[in-house]
Amino acid sequence: MARIAGVNIPTNKRVEIALTYIHGIGRTKAQEICEKINIPAERRVNDLTEDEVIRIRETIDREYQVEGDLRREVAMNIKRLMDLGCYRGLRHRKGLPVRGQRTHTNARTRKGKARPIAGKKKATR
Repeated sequence: MARIAGVNIPTNKRVEIALTYIHGIGRTKAQEICEKINIPAERRVNDLTEDEVIRIRETIDREYQVEGDLRREVAMNIKRLMDLGCYRGLRHRKGLPVRGQRTHTNARTRKGKARPIAGKKKATR
């Protein structure tokens, strides 16, 4: 099992797909990394040599911000918005959608499980 950027990537998947298990690396960046160090797209993680794993690890450390550093930066950006008291910060603070989505219906991912309101009756037909 290859360990890159503090993440154990799955061994039986293609390198391009396995790299996406690292927070901050999606399909496009994974393809870029494979092209930079000349790894064919169909190569699997368990077929990689130790040298190739080291080259992948060094490329990611040198050129990309991933895992803990990326999570910390995102959290700091959100905290900055909340401290400023701007509209987006207030939405984060209240746990509501930040990017203009409707909240009358939907938005359950941000608002959490629906809570019943005492005294409100269901609409009858």
